[in-house]
Amino acid sequence: MGRLVPAVTRALDILELFLDGDGTLSAPEIVRRLRLPRTTVHELVTTLAARSYIVPVPGQPGRYRLGVRPYQLGSRYAEQLDLAAEGQQVARSVAETCDETVHVAILEGTDVIYIAKVDSTHAVRMVSAAGRRLPAHCTSVGKMLLASLPEPELAVRVPDDAELAAMTPNSITDPAALREALAGIRARGVAVESRESNPDVSCVAAPVRDRAGQVVAALSISVPMIRWSDERRVELEQLAAKGAAQLSERLGHRSVTA
Repeated sequence: MGRLVPAVTRALDILELFLDGDGTLSAPEIVRRLRLPRTTVHELVTTLAARSYIVPVPGQPGRYRLGVRPYQLGSRYAEQLDLAAEGQQVARSVAETCDETVHVAILEGTDVIYIAKVDSTHAVRMVSAAGRRLPAHCTSVGKMLLASLPEPELAVRVPDDAELAAMTPNSITDPAALREALAGIRARGVAVESRESNPDVSCVAAPVRDRAGQVVAALSISVPMIRWSDERRVELEQLAAKGAAQLSERLGHRSVTA
């Protein structure tokens, strides 16, 4: 592996500073935050401005914001993204950590479609396949996706008089009960499904967001009941949330922390 080039590293450090705050910076602020010499910062800022990576802020002398070049690079990156391919890679990583079956799914109407799947290596495991379609209200990924819909859209997809099919005796079939469950999912940020689509399996799921912050998919971990417990559920909820966040980051989403 070749060595890192200090000048390039410092230039990238400067660009990444613009991700925080109001998105504008002055040279003295960069000097203070990166603890670099003033001359070095001046040269780097001049170079970045000359290449349109940063531009002066109109009406605010000495302050800069990101220019058009980072946007062009980000747009090209977004064009190359493949949700299924990215989801498969993240699902594989999550499955290697927990050795359970991991899915990534999207919402279509009132169904979910699994677009990525990695199997557990256990002899007893969930049997499914990428491309399979299931009623959203019977799955953790589906409930996560339904919970992420704006209320007017949810009302169209699942009206009060909707007939919700049951896949097991534990499936939710009452729209009012489903809405109550979805409210709890919104509050917790993760979804749990206990033997609602398969009498021998429980699942947890977390939302996957795109660069605009919209929920575009969900990642789930499915576990046979012989390996399911409250302690395992908590552990897998955290792992699903972490995996979903990793996939979201691959899609260009940047979480905002307080």
